[in-house]
Amino acid sequence: MTTATATADAAPAPTAIRPLYVTSAGVVSSAGHGLAALAGLLRRGAGPAEEPSGEGAAAYPPRPVRAVEGFDVKAHLGRKGTKYLDRLTSFGLVACKEAIEGMDAAEVAGDRTGVVLATNTGSVSSHSGLLYDTLTLDKPYLVNPGQFPNTVMNCAAGQVAIRNGLRGLNATVAGGQSASLLAFRHARLALTLDRADRLLVGGAEELSAPAAWAWHRTGVLKDEAALGEGCAVFTVQQGAPADDSDVLAELLACEVRFTPDARDYADGLAHVVTRALDRSGVRPEEVAVVSLGAAHHRGLERIEERGVRTALGGGGLPRTVRVADVLGETYSASGAMQLAALLALWQAEPPAARTAALVTSVGRDGNAAAMVVRGPLR
Repeated sequence: MTTATATADAAPAPTAIRPLYVTSAGVVSSAGHGLAALAGLLRRGAGPAEEPSGEGAAAYPPRPVRAVEGFDVKAHLGRKGTKYLDRLTSFGLVACKEAIEGMDAAEVAGDRTGVVLATNTGSVSSHSGLLYDTLTLDKPYLVNPGQFPNTVMNCAAGQVAIRNGLRGLNATVAGGQSASLLAFRHARLALTLDRADRLLVGGAEELSAPAAWAWHRTGVLKDEAALGEGCAVFTVQQGAPADDSDVLAELLACEVRFTPDARDYADGLAHVVTRALDRSGVRPEEVAVVSLGAAHHRGLERIEERGVRTALGGGGLPRTVRVADVLGETYSASGAMQLAALLALWQAEPPAARTAALVTSVGRDGNAAAMVVRGPLR
């Protein structure tokens, strides 16, 4: 995908694209379950983040977290087959269950419904736990074999497909900070090429002590920035539903780009925003809200704002939404959470007219992405 976007600069003028339709959403976050819980937290604001608590809290660095409190996968999925599920996979399964709830089972199952999930490296806690056991047990080969599936990066997407009978396209997209928007880009290509009728698209991230120490030691986040976790998944389809009230939003263009030089990150983001708007047929002045992804990242926060400002004409930013302020840093799931925040606010505060919005992301690896979203008809 990176190579394709790198050569896009010399491409002819982009052509307008057809929208994709978001018909449902499943969200698991520190706000609770669903869009309504997230909307409530966004409107009232989150309280102070807390230090890690419970079993294993002592292993965390001195950094605040916003955990999904009281989460028990057995309460949502039952006991069967859940004994060895890691936290990241559990979030994905519960979010996907919420997303397809109420849909016709025969319509969902089969080879025309698939999954595209974003991640960074899969479950860090599973990798580190298995490594620790291998190095410390008297006989390393006595490690628990039930933990092995969790160490595979596409474990969550595979479990979603198995448990829901989905035999269509199944993809796991790894891409750091921009992973979720890369997943939406992948889903758009797959649907446009008629590889599926509908896809469950989103991203998941879990809290773990090893990952928390990585954030803490690198110093890339501001001192007050909390670490978060959760999953947001959306049912996305190409054909418009018969009833307009079933549409939560329309996804227009999603563009990505790799910029090798850190000095050009803002220009790289401005490029993908401009291209996404052009392909969507949306003028910069029509963008009413921007959901930003680099909140609390040292340096990147200003780079993202500067890139968006440049693409929108160089003036001030329109209304901004920073979901990381209330959910904490969710890294590879951040783009999905940014979209969830837009949908949640539109449901809680329906705009008087159809609204165009941007979801943006920029990472320290040079990846930048932008997706244009249009609010539903009311």
